Amino acid sequence: MTRKFNFSAGPAMLPTAVMQRAQQEMLDWNDSGMSVMEMSHRGKEYMSIATKAEQDLREVMSIPDHYKVLFLQGGASAQFAMIPLNLLGDKQSADYLNTGMWSKKAIAEAKRYCNVNIVADTSGDGFTTVPAQSSLQLNPDAAYVHYTPNETIGGVEFDYIPETGDVPLIADMSSTILSRPIDVSKFGLIYAGSQKNIGPAGLAIVIIREDLLGKASDNTPAMFNYETHANNGSMYNTPATYSWYMAGLVFEWIKQQGGLEAMAEINKRKADKIYTVIDGSDFYGSPVAKNGRSWMNIPFTLADSDLDADFLAGAAAGGLITLKGHRSVGGMRASIYNAMPEAGVDALVAYMQAFESKQK
Repeated sequence: MTRKFNFSAGPAMLPTAVMQRAQQEMLDWNDSGMSVMEMSHRGKEYMSIATKAEQDLREVMSIPDHYKVLFLQGGASAQFAMIPLNLLGDKQSADYLNTGMWSKKAIAEAKRYCNVNIVADTSGDGFTTVPAQSSLQLNPDAAYVHYTPNETIGGVEFDYIPETGDVPLIADMSSTILSRPIDVSKFGLIYAGSQKNIGPAGLAIVIIREDLLGKASDNTPAMFNYETHANNGSMYNTPATYSWYMAGLVFEWIKQQGGLEAMAEINKRKADKIYTVIDGSDFYGSPVAKNGRSWMNIPFTLADSDLDADFLAGAAAGGLITLKGHRSVGGMRASIYNAMPEAGVDALVAYMQAFESKQK
């Protein structure tokens, strides 16, 4: 069997070493006589897996002690409702930056619970730029400020962390978490779906500053209350045990690669290779402003869109799959998360150059 280079935006590639380890442990984890997916989530075997996963994530991300780490079901989309339910407190409004499809979904959900103040909106340019810090119309009385550092669909990424003063900053890091070092202390809450840089789908990780717990509205369901999960070690109900286990293997793998500093070097190098081909050609183009280009999701277009189908067919024949751009954007999109090996990017670059030459 030959594995292909999967450029999907998510669920995405997992490190080969991680999957091989999971394969070895599938039927019998650590001589327990059980698969991880068969274990009681409260048994000593699984508790050791869960505890180590959290410890490794804390180490990799340098998460301060006064932050809780929650392993939740429902994916990142559930957080769109959980955030206002938990963080509004006695306030009536929250600030949101609208920079793409996922920002829009978060905003639509938040409007069910509070007044949403749009402090920046790049829809006028087709979500291809990042708003400058000076343009943000922040409300000092807002309960929080929410933004999406990287828009997976549009391939737009902030090149700075917004300054929000005393108002907690909330970030949907689904497509950038673990791709480089970040200063967790600049955020009140970070959340991320697992199926891009963490592990299989079915899990969301929430990193929340402890002082933001205990503010949930009275009508918040227990399962939607962050304090419920924080007080129960994310074991209030049966968690997504196998996804949590796989995430732990990924955290170990990142440590083995040299941590987030090493991942950042690799990820920047991978992205630069693709952008160099795009910028060095009049055959390929990028819709995103240079200061807003994503390291993780790279959309690009062909000068002649009639060639799109041929490009995709040739790529697939060469083992380069799921390169079709999102239907709302068109063109191509290469998602190159941590698990995409540099060899995969090199193969894509070589194919792009060969395809262009063939058309001339």
